[in-house]
Amino acid sequence: MNWLRLFPLILLGLVNVVLAGLVAVRDHRRLNNLAFAVFALAIGLWSIGIAGFLMSTSYDAAWIWACFYYVMPLFMALSGYCFASTFPSLKLPRSPLLYLAVVGFFGLLAMLLAVPHVMLLKIVYHSWGKEVLLSQTAYVVYALYIVLFFSVILLTMHRKSRKLQGVQARQAELFFLTFSVTAIFGLIFNLILPLFHNYRLIWLGPLFTSISIVGVGYSIVQHKMFDIRLVVARALAYSLSIVVLLGAYSLLFYAAISRLSDHLVGGWKSVVNLVLILIAAVTYGPLKHYFDRLTNRLFYRDAYDPQVFLDELNQALVANLDLNKLLSDAAGVIVSNLKAGWCVFGVKETNFRGIRVIGTSQKSFQPEEIAAVRAITPHLNSNIIVVDNLPPEQAKLKQLLAKNDIALLARLVPSNHKTEEGLGYIVLGAKKSGNPYSTADERIIDIVASELLIAIQNSLHFEEIQNFNLTLQQKVDDATREVKRANERLKQLDETKDDFISMASHQLRTPLTSVKGYLSLILDGDVGRITTQQRKMLQQAYTSSQRMVYLIADLLNVSRLKTGKFAIEPTPINLAEVVDEEMDQLVGAAKGKDLKMTYIKPSTFPTLMLDETKTRQVIMNFVDNAIYYTPPGGTINVKLTETPHAVEFRVIDNGIGVPASERYHLFTKFYRAKNAQKARPDGTGLGLFMAKKVIVGEGGSIIFDSEENKGSTFGFSFSKAKLAAKPPSGNVGPASTKVPSKAEEAIKEPVS
Repeated sequence: MNWLRLFPLILLGLVNVVLAGLVAVRDHRRLNNLAFAVFALAIGLWSIGIAGFLMSTSYDAAWIWACFYYVMPLFMALSGYCFASTFPSLKLPRSPLLYLAVVGFFGLLAMLLAVPHVMLLKIVYHSWGKEVLLSQTAYVVYALYIVLFFSVILLTMHRKSRKLQGVQARQAELFFLTFSVTAIFGLIFNLILPLFHNYRLIWLGPLFTSISIVGVGYSIVQHKMFDIRLVVARALAYSLSIVVLLGAYSLLFYAAISRLSDHLVGGWKSVVNLVLILIAAVTYGPLKHYFDRLTNRLFYRDAYDPQVFLDELNQALVANLDLNKLLSDAAGVIVSNLKAGWCVFGVKETNFRGIRVIGTSQKSFQPEEIAAVRAITPHLNSNIIVVDNLPPEQAKLKQLLAKNDIALLARLVPSNHKTEEGLGYIVLGAKKSGNPYSTADERIIDIVASELLIAIQNSLHFEEIQNFNLTLQQKVDDATREVKRANERLKQLDETKDDFISMASHQLRTPLTSVKGYLSLILDGDVGRITTQQRKMLQQAYTSSQRMVYLIADLLNVSRLKTGKFAIEPTPINLAEVVDEEMDQLVGAAKGKDLKMTYIKPSTFPTLMLDETKTRQVIMNFVDNAIYYTPPGGTINVKLTETPHAVEFRVIDNGIGVPASERYHLFTKFYRAKNAQKARPDGTGLGLFMAKKVIVGEGGSIIFDSEENKGSTFGFSFSKAKLAAKPPSGNVGPASTKVPSKAEEAIKEPVS
């Protein structure tokens, strides 16, 4: 038995098995990785199977190894076809070849393992070694299957090396070249020669798998194939460290100790051994660190420390607020760590500036190309776009980026808004070493993009503030002049409005007095008898004219308030009689709306010093509003009460009420609640405004409470002591020097 032939077979087999394990562990869920792992495992076991066949001494063992030797190429053909078909799209195409590969695999597997034997007939021993007698027909079918699918694998990878671009094309080309050599020699020594009963050279075929191992290893190192460089580098570093410890320490230290062992007695041998173990333990760390650096130079010529990279970037970001300086420094940090040829940032237009390109290179891009990239990238699944990894359906984007020597593009957009365009892009050229950007590079760039996004947003806000400050004073001056012009114009319009209201009110007052007087004469029967229907209609006309009189009075009072001529003229009145008289005028209107209105006149009531005309107007306004804003069938309760210290007047209804959000505006000039506008479009919003002015001017306070869709309470309250004192006098408008107290201006809440 020639161990010089067997040792390389076993070694190459183990290397392929380890490679299969590394690829599978990296990502066993990817069909492409899994197919290649089975492919490499089959090659490794095939090589080991040949070694087992050659060194087996019993017939049964030789038979098992022979079956193993012929089964493994079936796995190589099927898994190799799956790998070539799924590279790099990861999708297995459904074609007749796939069905033929699967059916042929199981058919030939059954033929090889069948009992009685179909293809492998028996093992014959010769002086030079062992030979497997084959069924010629079955073996031809087996050989055609192997040749067909090995050819398909090579043709597929050759076609993809021409069709693909960048790193994927180089990976496909390297696999095609190296596997071509392996396949040719494997077919010659392990498929064709055994057909002619020549088993002397079957050990040569697996040796050529070393070429495939070298090719795949180069792809892993140079072109990040399967992205297992880190695993391989660390495994190699550990292996070298262990080999040095076991080899060098054993040979040097233990050889020396063996010479001294004759001079060491008792426990001194144990002490020396313990010291050697401690030395090995202490020196293992530096030794491992040395081999890490050595393997990094081999596998990662452009390696960097991610933490150092991020620390340098953070220092650049916190040191600057100026956007140009910030991006220039950040681009320098990225280039120095990633070993990129160049780095620029593309920041999209703002309110103050157009598109900006800032970085380590004076790059310029065509506007139409920028627009095309901005239109495509938000629809991709990832924020990090490596040009070599773009799928065929993104050929247009790939062509645009390659034309501008762009190797990687990262969008500056929040991770939860991937479909948005974002603030701009990180644009990187190819690495100086020629290596592609790895998955680890993509992860670190994703982190960098997130940090830069925040920094750029802050810089843009700062820039916006700076630009705003430059124009703020001019805008303020322009706005001030505009406000002054508008204010003067408003003053003129307000004066014109007051003049018109005053003139119109005086002009309307005389004809309305005549209309109201003649209606009163007719209703009193001074001009003859009238029918019931006529009385009803005339009464409605009289009520409307009365409302018009009150409206004109409100308008005149507003005008007098403006000019300072509005005055309270108190006289002794019986408020109970005044309320009763006003109620008599409104009973008809309440009945016309099918409302139940009640008022119980107090039998005795004190005489109060009030402006009778204006107080009547307030009472009329409160009751009239209750009639208008209470739906048919509702109730209105009018109450006049006396307490030891005060008198109170209330109008309580179950009408539409006032929304809570509008109550605080209700007593302002010309304001009307939204639901009141819908119920009565012709209102002016002056009644409540003037009511408050009158009551406060007389020394009282307003009572108001309301709930939307449930009703309202309006009224007023006067202190007896205040009205018993010297009656209030003087003007209440702008010309008056009397300022009502907060208590007088307050809206008094109802007493339950």
